[in-house]
Amino acid sequence: MHLLGKLSWNAIPWDQPIPLVAGAVVFVALFAVVAWTILKGHLPYLWREWITSVDHKRIGVMYTLLALVMLVRGFVDAIMMRSQQAIAFRAPGYLPPEHYNQIFSAHGTIMIFFAAMPLMIGLMNFVVPLQLGVRDVAFPTLNATSFWLTATGALLVNISLVVGEFDPAGWLPYPPLSELRYSPGVGVDYYLWALLISGVGTLMTGINFVTTILKIRAPGMSYLRMTIFCWTALAANLMIVAAFPVLTATLAMLTLDRYLGFHFFTNAAGGNMMMFINLIWAWGHPEVYILALPSFGVFSEVISTFSGKPLFGYRSMVAATMFICLVSFTVWLHHFFTMGAGADVNGIFGIATSIIAVGTGVKIYNWLFTMYGGRIRFATPMLWAMGFLVTFTIGGMTGVLLAVPPADFQLHNSLFLVAHFHNVLISGVLFAGFAGITYWFPKAFGFRLHEGWGKAAFWFSLIGFYVTFMPLYVAGLLGMTRRLQHYEVAAWHPWMLVAAFGIVIMTCALACQVTQIVVSIRRRDELRDETGDPWDGRSLEWATASPPPAFNFAVLPDVRGEEPYQAIKRRAIETQQLSSEAQYEPIELPRNSPTGFIAAFFSTITGFALIWHIWWMVGLGLAAAYAVFVWFAWRDVEEYEIPADAVARADRDRRRARAEWLDHHERAGEPA
Repeated sequence: MHLLGKLSWNAIPWDQPIPLVAGAVVFVALFAVVAWTILKGHLPYLWREWITSVDHKRIGVMYTLLALVMLVRGFVDAIMMRSQQAIAFRAPGYLPPEHYNQIFSAHGTIMIFFAAMPLMIGLMNFVVPLQLGVRDVAFPTLNATSFWLTATGALLVNISLVVGEFDPAGWLPYPPLSELRYSPGVGVDYYLWALLISGVGTLMTGINFVTTILKIRAPGMSYLRMTIFCWTALAANLMIVAAFPVLTATLAMLTLDRYLGFHFFTNAAGGNMMMFINLIWAWGHPEVYILALPSFGVFSEVISTFSGKPLFGYRSMVAATMFICLVSFTVWLHHFFTMGAGADVNGIFGIATSIIAVGTGVKIYNWLFTMYGGRIRFATPMLWAMGFLVTFTIGGMTGVLLAVPPADFQLHNSLFLVAHFHNVLISGVLFAGFAGITYWFPKAFGFRLHEGWGKAAFWFSLIGFYVTFMPLYVAGLLGMTRRLQHYEVAAWHPWMLVAAFGIVIMTCALACQVTQIVVSIRRRDELRDETGDPWDGRSLEWATASPPPAFNFAVLPDVRGEEPYQAIKRRAIETQQLSSEAQYEPIELPRNSPTGFIAAFFSTITGFALIWHIWWMVGLGLAAAYAVFVWFAWRDVEEYEIPADAVARADRDRRRARAEWLDHHERAGEPA
């Protein structure tokens, strides 16, 4: 067994039926999907068009798909936690303490790193180059590698379900609990290597998008002609570049403590565990806005489109976005006011926390004024946006309350805090994700999602959210702390029962989401988007076909104002003719590359080997990954050419659909 390090048959939880059965179901489902793909002959297509793709649109779709799968996985953990607390009043419940600890750690880790982050990065990947009017991101192969490294991290977290254990020390593993002495198993190691590997992928994404937005834009597109979504993407990726190295360094120090006996965070040996908490939240609070800012960008696009108006206060939105980008790095200590830093330090961070709410307040008023006087259409994306406006405002106000140190002393680590950050993150990130997916789905696949099922999913989600999390505010005010596997206080029990009922309602929302996708695919012909502009959009992504060709635009747009596509449409309606056909030229695009997939494959092997101390496998994995990168560096042919006649053919099809739309518009007598 020494050849396999610490790995043995005992690593499989034979005595715990829940993870064993869950793991078996997942394995059988994966095996069935792979077998079906091979038997149906789809594997060459998947390899050629998706797995090796460096097209930003395909990568964006894969990020979003990963996020949705991990969202379901994290939601299963939430169901288990809420149901455990509903029945664990003066009783042990059905989850043993050690298993319950792993579940709440896995829930937070999966939802933040492998659901919310890929969801926002997926939307940015798909939309930003289209809104900038360009062909792709700055570094396409690096983009693919970033995705596959994120997938590696998600895979390692899920392997821990059936091989070994997951981190029992919380989704941010505070020392000393996460040190080797108190967590001698492999759970914390799974956490560390999953996040170190995926964190490298996220950092590369940040570098890629900062470069793309700053250096590659359509002719005439100055900074103040970019959409707000592009601005929020820029701010979020600047924060990734600044904050993720802090996360990587912090987790690397904890790894050195556990593997090589260092003492960065062991108080007894000259370290300081509070240094870990400072460093992890110096990354952690910017991370909140890395997720929130792109979400604000999504809502800006949706509210403007479905109000039929330009976004109110564009420049103030840009200023508020960059204000949040900077100030988010000055508020991290509010996560541990109870540390004992003193009244002066706590006061400064409390004031900074209250000030950062001003930037978000500016955005809320701008969205409200955008809707004021507009011709609002209550399509599904707009419903998500309006649900966000109310719910996020409530969450923001509870956040300002927690920014007051004396109040935080009472509510710290209570369920009030849990309710607050779910209030902010679910309404701010998940609602935005669902709004963005519904809004841009026809652009990605050429047909809209079914409105009826989409609206049902929204209402179940909104009601389920309030029924689940409002009781947690009350339980927190009654003194119930986080992460309790069981409890004895009778006053808390009714609120846990209501919260469990809320999870049932949210499960109905999940069922509606799945049904919406299935029904939409089956009825895709009647939901088809022929024009490329199903929502009467206002930004450049709607100027191309649905789905867009590999090259995005036959001719790069010439930007002359803040809403160039709206100006093009208005001119076409006024003159009742499309602009003259462009002079088409051949277009060069980067070739597909398996580099990202192969590097991630060996990263998975290396990470698994490091977790279980299989040192020969570590060396093999690192050597193979290095060889892949050397091979990639020596490629001779990096691009291929699409002939001018193929470009012309694709664009003429788009123009024909637009001409039919214009003719219908004229006959219907619709006002311009």
